[in-house]
Parts: sequence; C-alpha cells; structure tokens
Amino acid sequence: MTWELRWHPFRGQWVLFTSHRDARPWIGEVVAPAEPPIPADNALAPRGRRIATTNPDYRGVFVFTNDLPVFSPDAPEPGTRDDVYRTRRAGGTAEVVCYHHDATRSLADLSDDEACAIVLTWRARSRALQAEEGVAHVLIFENRGALVGTSNPHPHCQIYAGSLVYATMARESEVASAHFARTGRAVLADVIERERAGPRVVSEGRHFFACVPWFAQYAYEVHILPRETATSLLDLDDDRCRSLALVLRDVVRRYDALWGFRMPYVLAVHQAPIGDHPHYPFHLELHPPLRAPGLRKYLAGPEVGGGSMTNESDPDEKAAELRATLA
Repeated sequence: MTWELRWHPFRGQWVLFTSHRDARPWIGEVVAPAEPPIPADNALAPRGRRIATTNPDYRGVFVFTNDLPVFSPDAPEPGTRDDVYRTRRAGGTAEVVCYHHDATRSLADLSDDEACAIVLTWRARSRALQAEEGVAHVLIFENRGALVGTSNPHPHCQIYAGSLVYATMARESEVASAHFARTGRAVLADVIERERAGPRVVSEGRHFFACVPWFAQYAYEVHILPRETATSLLDLDDDRCRSLALVLRDVVRRYDALWGFRMPYVLAVHQAPIGDHPHYPFHLELHPPLRAPGLRKYLAGPEVGGGSMTNESDPDEKAAELRATLA
C-alpha cells in the first residue's frame, strides 16, 4: 500500500499510508524491551506505602484515589478570565485501578474471572464517577511499559473523571452525530460491518471482536469493537463485560507472543461523555509504540507539526502477524 490516504471514520480525518517505507534503513535509536524490576517499596502492592497512607492487604482488583490527581474536588475557581486566554475550573477526581495483587502479573496472565473483574470495575467506577457533580467525562486508560511512560510496572490503569471532555472523545461524538445526520446510520455499525467482513480480525468473542482497523494510525494498533452498537460501558451487561475482558486479554497475549516480550502500549476506553450522545461509537483502542522489535514509531514533523498521522505499514499484514502468534 503506497501513497494512499484513508479516511478515519471515528475521527473524521485522513491517515496517510506509506507501507513501502516500513523497511527503510534505520540508523537511529533502538530501544531495549527490558522493563525495570519491581521496586522493593512498590506503592501499588498490598500493604504498599503511598504518600500519606498504606494500602490494605488486598487481593484481586484494588481501587484508590490517586495521591496526586489531575482533577480535584478542591480545585480553585480561576482568578482571571479572558475571551482569548480562557480558563475553567479543573474539578473532578482521578483513580488508580490495580489489576491484581501480584506485581509480576499483567492482563495476559490473568484468569477469566480475574480479567472480567477488571472490566466490571471499569463499569462500576464509570457509573459512580459520572454521578459526581461537575464530571463531564470518564476516561479509562492504561500505560503499559516504560516506553509509554508508566511510572510503576505493577499492573494497573487509571481513571480520570473531571470537567474536561477529552478532545478525541469530543471529536468522535461530533463525527458520529454528523454521520448519522448524513446517512441515517450509526458510524460504529458501519465500521463493525466492514471490519467483520474484512481480513483484519485478530480475535473473536461472543459479543466483541478485535481487529487492526483499515484506518489504523499505528502498525499494530488494535480496536476492540462490540458486535452490537453501544455508547459506553454502562450499556454492557455482565455477559458483554466478560466477553470484552476475554477478547482484551487475548489481544495482549498476542502482543506479547509477537516478539517474545511484553509489548508496551497505550490502552484507552472510548466511551461517550456525559449527556446525550446516542450515536457515540463505544470501543477500546490499543496503541503500541513499536513498529518492529526495538524500533519506535516516532511522532515527528507530519504528526506533531502537521497534525496528521502517517502509517508506514499495511493493516492487513499486521493483522495476519497477530493472528498467527497463537495459531
């Protein structure tokens, strides 16, 4: 796939594909896959000491309010206002969700019930946090690995619930509404139909499936899509939560089997902001920063300077690689 622009139906923007450049000569940085050891004073462990408290001797999933939250119910009102340099109060909260008491585990190592407990926790915390005053959006994400900046290798994710609707989700809501107004169809349903019929499916479950989408922005980007449309975790019953968890675990296992080490990635749960967003395309996205062992996908001039993504790979080929890992 050489010199092709593909429309990203969730974002409403073009992605440039230049797969002929995937094997170009490289004399730049080669990153090591090794992860730092678990610290002896692991603040996320059972009985781990944090800034002002000590964790209980927990088992399974453990949730606590971030000691250094990005949003706070105590956030002050801005002192100055300007029509150009505008300000708003950053109210809300932030939470940490430890996946397991064993710091050496990851999503790939969990049992069916343990993986399901994580997604059920996401749903429960989304419901509770959306009811908090001033919260406009609940963003759930996991930074896995030193290459994406994780501060502690203990398996965990974070939840930001505040007065900010994150830009990607705000854009996805706008694009989905415009798509429905123009076509009378849900953009999520249109993507599901095309990806299920295509060659890019990586993993399948009863209610969810995973694919490297036709419009992927990264080489090994994976989207986990529902078989039936949804707008948020709150639309999922227990069976659908379990299916989501098992497909997610399978994707992580395939990542780790690809090159024989734990694949770093950024995982984000894309769910609707609070309010009326009936056409929002609920899904999960995983973005590994590596395009080959040791080779990072850099966001450089076209991405940072120009604001548009370039993918130097073919999604069909990358999906085939991931499918073959556990064949």
